[in-house]
Amino acid sequence: MDGMKLLDRQRTYFRSGATKSVDFRIHQLETLKKMLTQHEQEFNQAVYNDFKKPELEMYATEIGILYNEISYVLKKLKKWTKPQKVSGSWVNFPSKNYTVAEPYGSVLIIAPWNYPVQLALLPVVGAIAAGNTVVIKPSELTPNTSRALKEIVGKWFKEEFVAVVEGGVETNKELLAQDFDYIFFTGSTRVGKLVMEAAAKNLTPVTLELGGKSPCIVDESADLETAARRIAWGKFVNAGQTCVAPDYLLVQSSIEKKFLENFENAVTEFYGNDPKKSPDYPRIVNEDHFNRLVGYLDDGKVFLGGDTDSNGSYISPTVLTDIRQGAEIMEEEIFGPILPVLTFDELPEAIDMIKSKPKPLALYLFTKKTEAENAVLEKCSFGGGAINDTLAHLGNHNLPFGGVGSSGMGAY
Repeated sequence: MDGMKLLDRQRTYFRSGATKSVDFRIHQLETLKKMLTQHEQEFNQAVYNDFKKPELEMYATEIGILYNEISYVLKKLKKWTKPQKVSGSWVNFPSKNYTVAEPYGSVLIIAPWNYPVQLALLPVVGAIAAGNTVVIKPSELTPNTSRALKEIVGKWFKEEFVAVVEGGVETNKELLAQDFDYIFFTGSTRVGKLVMEAAAKNLTPVTLELGGKSPCIVDESADLETAARRIAWGKFVNAGQTCVAPDYLLVQSSIEKKFLENFENAVTEFYGNDPKKSPDYPRIVNEDHFNRLVGYLDDGKVFLGGDTDSNGSYISPTVLTDIRQGAEIMEEEIFGPILPVLTFDELPEAIDMIKSKPKPLALYLFTKKTEAENAVLEKCSFGGGAINDTLAHLGNHNLPFGGVGSSGMGAY
């Protein structure tokens, strides 16, 4: 792969003006939707081969989201591309004042492995809609999906407009060394810092979708059955390999026992008595991540789950209580199906725990108390979240998705 030559070809194509026409953008978005429709089963199979993700979950968390995003953008695009009038001032009276949106040029999208189709193509929707050319770098940790993206996108789009480049760390380094006009990265905070460092050399603007430890609070007023079901789903969908999954749980002491009983019932309802046999429960993406997660099991007392199988990269839905002091599980983003549970007596204690850590990508609160809701929203800083639900904010096109501080920069 010659990153410089590919970028030169895309720059030449962009400078031709071909991508600026709104009709062109609409046609390309419609083409992207047709591509997904015709190759949906191929993408499903590729992701299943990578980490056993079931088809229904694939549609709910990846393909369906892409369909909705494309339809939404197609509906709004003509309005978005019109000049936006702004008020004048006495200095330039009489006059007409307006802003005009213009494309950046050539955009680099570095995608992660956990939602390998959605997070590779969702930024492409925005990039195409804005009139840019695109280079997509899928994750090498999901090789089947990476290969499918390369082959399928290559059939539907010419490389000077949308290209997929496969490879590992060295490929990322080569691409980041090029003078792209915009970089969109989804991944860890550690790698995000490296991306920003590389972008700074060319003063390239970035969107960084990172992660962190997203807390979930359950107070004594909450509907415990509903809370348990929604937290269990939000945590264990994609086997916990979700950047906005509840990372740790803060439960009011007075209802801990009852909540955990409801939580255990919810997990059994979703995945059966033996989740390993469930067709709805994915696997851990590779051996390194499996070993990292298994290491967390010693950081507390196993209340639920704790079963592992290295041959199948399987870790059951797991709940840990009695987390030991200084436990690593409370320092690093878990990114897997292990949920540590801590308790608090009064809400200010829970808020202080959250504020003692870097600002998270998401926060969730289960309560019936308006004052509790107001206190958390006023005192905690986070990227996005929900009251009495988990992950629900991702379903609203009108809400920006992004982090704050070490959990990200920019939104889409």
